Amino acid sequence: MATKKKASTAKSARGRKQDRARVAGGQDYEVRYEAKKSGRSASAVKKVGNSRKKVERKLTRQ
Repeated sequence: MATKKKASTAKSARGRKQDRARVAGGQDYEVRYEAKKSGRSASAVKKVGNSRKKVERKLTRQ
C-alpha cells in the first residue's frame, strides 16, 4: 500500500507575521491588551483601526 503524505497544517511564518500586524477588533483580548498597553480605552483602540502600528503610534502620542 502506498503511504499518502499529510499536508502541513502549520501556518507559515508570513501568515503569523501578517496576523501580528493587525489588531482583531472582534477579539476582546487583543483590544484589551492594546488598550492596557497604551493606557487608553478599548473603544479608542477600535476607533483608530486594526493596524497595530497605527494603534501604537496614535494612542501612545496622546
